[in-house]
Amino acid sequence: MKLPSLFRRTPFRLTLLFLALFAAAASAILAYVYFASASEARARSQKDVLVELTALQAIYRTRGVDGLNQALVERIVRGGPYLYVLVDARGEQISSNLSKSPVDPKQPAAAGEWEPFPLTATDAEGRVEMRQGIGQEVRLSAGERLFVGEDIGDIEESLSRLTQALWMAMGGVLLLGATGGLIISRNVERSMGRLNTVVAAVRDGDLKARAQVRASGDELDELGRGLNGMLDRLEASMASIRHAGDAIAHDLRSPLTRMRAKLEVALIDAEAGKVSGVDALEIALSEADHLLKTFNTVLAIARLQAGGAPDPQVFDAADLAADMAELYEPAAEDKGLEFSAEIERGLMIEGNQPFLAQALANVIDNAIKYTPTGGAVMLRARRRSSGEIEYSVTDTGPGVPAEDRERVVQRFVRLDNSRSEAGSGLGLSLVSAVLEAHAGRVQLDEGPGAYGGFGPGLRVALVLQPAP
Repeated sequence: MKLPSLFRRTPFRLTLLFLALFAAAASAILAYVYFASASEARARSQKDVLVELTALQAIYRTRGVDGLNQALVERIVRGGPYLYVLVDARGEQISSNLSKSPVDPKQPAAAGEWEPFPLTATDAEGRVEMRQGIGQEVRLSAGERLFVGEDIGDIEESLSRLTQALWMAMGGVLLLGATGGLIISRNVERSMGRLNTVVAAVRDGDLKARAQVRASGDELDELGRGLNGMLDRLEASMASIRHAGDAIAHDLRSPLTRMRAKLEVALIDAEAGKVSGVDALEIALSEADHLLKTFNTVLAIARLQAGGAPDPQVFDAADLAADMAELYEPAAEDKGLEFSAEIERGLMIEGNQPFLAQALANVIDNAIKYTPTGGAVMLRARRRSSGEIEYSVTDTGPGVPAEDRERVVQRFVRLDNSRSEAGSGLGLSLVSAVLEAHAGRVQLDEGPGAYGGFGPGLRVALVLQPAP
């Protein structure tokens, strides 16, 4: 038969395990207390019996057996905790407050050996009860045997009451522990049930479901916050995927339509003998290359976001900046732009150099593309006061409004002033993905400001951590 869910929960099982360990430890302590107390009580009784036995032996040595018998009678009449048996050399009982000696005369105990024996006594209400005694027998010089014992029934009763009290206390603790385990398990089951409800809702497609955080600061709250953070990321990723799909469909519609129109015109011109079939194929290949470039960029961004930067190596960021300056300076001059570079040396970073080169190239290419003829572009590589390494590209183009600077790094986002330029809106998205994969960040700020018909410009900073 399957147990109820409460009894299958880990907290309840841990509670039972703790209670079992506690019961074992408590039993060991109880046994120690019992045996230690019993040993102490028996040792005290034995000491008292030895003292009494020594005193009676002294009387025997000074006054003989008659004096010893008289002393025993006086002690028996006076009453006390001791039990006496005195027999002569023939085994005849001289005086005693026991019916017979607990020591078998045919099997006498060794010298110094203690003899436990049962007692029959009558309580205050006249009921017969069995008690326990302990004593020792000595042989006197004339052959008589003297046994002195003590009733330890009261000690046994005290130990029994102590044991019973300890068992009751342990039973109460176990009961309270089991009750506490049930309460804790039920609370945990409720909390985990709420989390499982959220998981089931998300599994069924409800990405808006969130775990309730009780602000108690325990591990369940940490799990809830972690689950909510994961769901936030998942929802954002799904929204990004939907947006990317919509954007791809929207952005590819125009080039596909344009490709079809150009191919149709080329086909008509080819049929009319105005162009050759080779020219028509070149047009188709050009448009296909543009589409492939778009898809390759999207794929690169996805790989970076999924797996981070591959094959990181330590290199000097200044060398990369110098290569980019050498590569793009002719392109800027061809457009009539002033291109300059300020590069510090010894800027060691760790990362994937080809990806960082692509990101920096995208930023410089955008600056050259959107800066009007007669403007300026500056590339800098420096170490910040915080120790971080920074690439920055500053231009005197139209810039990006402050309210659009967070949005412009998203996929397929193109501002109105860039619609006339060729592109897919993935350049800064790739830059942002590369920097995130390198534990860096992208910062967009206003450039040098409006001056002489140019500006306000844009400053794009790629901030990276220095190599360890």
